[in-house]
Amino acid sequence: MNKQISRLAVVAIVLISALIVATTYWQAWAAGGLADRQDNAIQQVAQFTIKRGLIYASDGKTVLAANKPTKTADQVLFFRRYPKGPLTTHVVGYSTRYRNRAGLERSENDYLTGANGNLGAVFSTEIDRLKGQTVKGNSLVLTIDANLQALANRALAGKCGSVVALEPTTGRVLVMASSPTYNPNIAEKPNFLQLVGRIKGGCDYVAPLLNRATNGLFTPGSTFKIVTVSAALDSGKYTRDSNFQDPGYCTEYGKPVYNSGNPDQNGPEQFGSLSLFTGFQHSVNSVFCNIGKELGAGTILDYAKRFGFYSIPPLETPINERSPSGLYKNHRLYRPKDPNAKVDPGRLAFGQERMLMTPLQSAMVTATIANGGLVPKPYVVARVLDPHGKTIRKTKPDDLGRAVKRSTAAEVTQMMIAAVTGGTGTAAQIPGIQVAGKTGTAETGVNHVNTTWFTSFAPADAPRIAITVVLEQQRGFGGTTAAPIAREIMQAYLSRGSK
Repeated sequence: MNKQISRLAVVAIVLISALIVATTYWQAWAAGGLADRQDNAIQQVAQFTIKRGLIYASDGKTVLAANKPTKTADQVLFFRRYPKGPLTTHVVGYSTRYRNRAGLERSENDYLTGANGNLGAVFSTEIDRLKGQTVKGNSLVLTIDANLQALANRALAGKCGSVVALEPTTGRVLVMASSPTYNPNIAEKPNFLQLVGRIKGGCDYVAPLLNRATNGLFTPGSTFKIVTVSAALDSGKYTRDSNFQDPGYCTEYGKPVYNSGNPDQNGPEQFGSLSLFTGFQHSVNSVFCNIGKELGAGTILDYAKRFGFYSIPPLETPINERSPSGLYKNHRLYRPKDPNAKVDPGRLAFGQERMLMTPLQSAMVTATIANGGLVPKPYVVARVLDPHGKTIRKTKPDDLGRAVKRSTAAEVTQMMIAAVTGGTGTAAQIPGIQVAGKTGTAETGVNHVNTTWFTSFAPADAPRIAITVVLEQQRGFGGTTAAPIAREIMQAYLSRGSK
């Protein structure tokens, strides 16, 4: 009898324990996931009784997202306001009554509402809830440098494009700017979409809601030559001194593929006999076209994948606000089973064909070269703070693996330095600082209207910043339109001295 009672007691304890665990799970740990379902109207209303955590810039003082308490008949609701307006719109996003959330306000909602975090924070939230006290969320400290971000926004004003800057050794996102932009404070207005629709920009497809930095796909043009030359050197098939004959074009499928137009005379540039080093320095298409034919599209794409292409870049923003870079066909990522038979290797090698790339991916490629061949994992949330200001989560820098050997990265760095000191990127020169960079000019199908790029890092011998600038519908080249913007931002950052 005693054994039966003991067994019954054990079963009862197990059932009660299971009930406690299940209740705790659904009320605490799973609450954030349920609350984040944007079709759950009850939870959406309930979340506005929570005093959401603040969002700060990297200095921990500049407030990017705050609360606006609003008294109703029986409670206080907390709605969002954005003190810096459009400074970081596409990263921070918005949280509203009418159209839910975007950006970090959406993806980090669990932390911001106190529904996730360490065990102590979760129980503290539940105790406040049971006591009828205002539940307070956790705050975020971002990696975004507010002053540098403001500078990038000013440089992009009136243009369509993006600026992304990373710290090469850590992946810390210093700048993530997208233009045109909008003021997130209008997101609470019922006529938000009409207001956004009136925003003008320097291109046909204005799309202010699009985060061009992570979701904008652009033909990379000659910036992709960083990937191609890395594959050429790393595979051992070429050296920096490999010789080429340049008549001004490369023959591909029986047709000439010409170099860029010569700025000093009519017709394409012609270099005659030149090395791979000089071909990169002056961005000679025929050189890279011939490299592409020799390496094959499969090898180039394999190296592109090592740099992060064909994968959605890791970042804390919502996954639907980030796009993978790679070949696209019919608006979808194209993964040819036999690349060497299905892809034009000559045009792929200098960033045309059907290759599309986001500014974030471009910055990752450049940062990888600056980081000795290791791909830094980008992140934009530095720390999560509990309501008392205590750090409950801190992002540790990480990498996504090795793309190329350190020696390869060192050789590519020297080529990028040459492109700035005496090649296509001279507009990016900074007195007293060695800059490594690469220009890009991609045709759009409209005569003399291009997508222009410049991607670079500095100082070349001890990189502190890697930056990509892309501009849409420009009448000019990357070296004249995008490079000056990159130089201005790099110079501003480096002038502060080492941290």
